[in-house]
Amino acid sequence: MDFFLAAEGVMEHDTAIATNLKQFLLVLSVSLSVATLPQVVSWFRQIPYTLLLVIVGACLAFVDVRLVNLSPELILTIFLPPLLFEAAWNLKWENLKRDFIPISLYAVFGVVITIAGIAFGLNQWVGLPLSTALLIGASLSATDPVSVVALFRELGASKRLTTLMEGESLFNDGMAVVAFGFLVALSLGLAEPDPPTLVAKLITVVGIGVGVGGLIGFGISYLTQRFDLPLVEQSLTLVSAYGTYLITEDLGGSGVIGVVTTGLILGNFGSRIGMNPRTRLIVTEFWDFLAFFVNSIVFLLIGDQIQYAVLGENLPIIGVTIVAMLATRALSMYGLSALSNVFTQSDINLRQQTVLWWGGLRGSVSIALALSVPTILGERQEVIATVFGVVLFTLLFQGLTTKPLLETLDLLEDQPQQQEYLTLMARRAALKRVLDFLQTAERPGLDPEYSRYQVALLEGQLSKLASEVETLQRQHPSLKEFSQEQLREELMAIEADTYAELTKTGRLKQELAPFLPEILAE
Repeated sequence: MDFFLAAEGVMEHDTAIATNLKQFLLVLSVSLSVATLPQVVSWFRQIPYTLLLVIVGACLAFVDVRLVNLSPELILTIFLPPLLFEAAWNLKWENLKRDFIPISLYAVFGVVITIAGIAFGLNQWVGLPLSTALLIGASLSATDPVSVVALFRELGASKRLTTLMEGESLFNDGMAVVAFGFLVALSLGLAEPDPPTLVAKLITVVGIGVGVGGLIGFGISYLTQRFDLPLVEQSLTLVSAYGTYLITEDLGGSGVIGVVTTGLILGNFGSRIGMNPRTRLIVTEFWDFLAFFVNSIVFLLIGDQIQYAVLGENLPIIGVTIVAMLATRALSMYGLSALSNVFTQSDINLRQQTVLWWGGLRGSVSIALALSVPTILGERQEVIATVFGVVLFTLLFQGLTTKPLLETLDLLEDQPQQQEYLTLMARRAALKRVLDFLQTAERPGLDPEYSRYQVALLEGQLSKLASEVETLQRQHPSLKEFSQEQLREELMAIEADTYAELTKTGRLKQELAPFLPEILAE
C-alpha cells in the first residue's frame, strides 16, 4: 500500500513539473513574440521593449488570461539576483565613486521621506489607518532597479544620469526592505517604535550584506586567477549571484546589498585580475542575455497580474498615493541634490534632477513587498491593490513619457552617432592590425610590388576612415568627450590586463592596484 501511495506521489510531482514547464514555455513564447513586434511593425519601436511587455501583459489580463501567479519568492529569489548582479557587473566603480554621496543620500534619506510622505497623505486625506499607510509607503519607497536600469539603458540616457539612477535603485532596496520588515512587525505587535533599534537593525542588515558580498566577490576574484576556463568562470558568476543572495538572507542580512556588492567587485576587480579579455567578453555577453531573458518574463508577468475590478474599487486611494509619491520624490530629488551640490560640489543640475524625479519607477520589488504582507492583516488586499495601481502608473505613464522628457531636456546621448563612431574606430583598428601584419610578414616568392600595392590600398583606406572620424566629430562636438572617455577606458583596460598577465605567469606575486586612474584624473 505504501508503495502505491509513494508511486502516486511521484506521479503527481512529475505532473506538477510538466505543468510548470508548460507555463514557463508559454510565458517565454509570449515574451519573445513581443520582442519581434518592433521588427515587424515599425510603430512599436517608439515604445521601450520593457514597457511593451507590460502593455501586452495588461491586455492578457483584460481578457482574463493568467500565465503565472507572481509570488514574493518568485520575484525576490529567482528573478531579482541575476538582474541585480548584471546591473552591478556593468556599473563602473569610477562613476559610482564620483557620485557616491548623492546616491547614498537618495538611497537612505529618500526612502525615509517617501515612507513618511505617503503615509501622511493616505492617513490624512483618505483616512487609512497609519499602520496600513506606512506599509504602502514602505512598499513604494524603493525605486525598482529592474525597471529603472532596463528603461534608462534602452532609452540611451547619459552615463552620469544612468549611474545616479542605477546607484540609487541598487542601494535603496536594502533600506526599504528593512523598513518594511520593521513596519510589518510593528503592525503585528512584535516590535516597538524605537528609532535606535531600527538604526541598529539597518546597520546590521547592510553590514552583513556588504561582508558576505565582499567575501564571495574577492574570493572568486582570486580563485579565477588560478585557471583560465571561460565556462567555469562564467558559471562561478552565476553561482555567486544566487549563492550570495541566499547566504546573506539566511544570515539575516540584505540579499540585495550582498548581490550588488559581489557584482561590483567581480565587475570592477575580479574581471580584471582573474579573467583574460576574451573571458571577460564571454561573461558580459552571458549576463546581457540573462538580463534580457529575465526582464522579458518579469515585465510581462507584472502586466498579467492586473485585477481590473480590484483596481477600480481602490482608485481614490491609488490616486492619492500617486500624488503623495510624486510630491515626496520631488522633495527627495531636488532637496537632497541641492544638499549634495552644496557640500560635495557634485554639480547635479536642475535638468538632471527633473529626470531623476520623474524617472523613479516602481516595479517588481514593490510588488514583492506588497505580496509579502501577512494574510493576518485585514488591510492586505488594499495594500496589494494600491501598490499594483501605482506600479502600473509609474511603468506606463511615467515610463512612456520619460523619453520625451529626456529629449526635451537634451539629456539623451547621441546613440546613433556614438555607434557610428565606434564602428569607424573598430574598422580603423582592424585595418591597422592587417597593415602591421602585411608590413612584417614574410612571403617567399611573392612579388614585392604586389605587397607595396596592398599596403598603399590599406593606407588610403585608413586615411579615408580618419577623415570620416574627424568629420563626424566636427558635426557632433559631444563625441569629443565620448571619444576621450573611450580612450581612458581602453588605457585602464590595458593596464589591468598587463597586471593580470604578469600575475598568471608568476612575475608578480599578487595583483597590483590600478595606478592609471589617478594619473588620468590629474
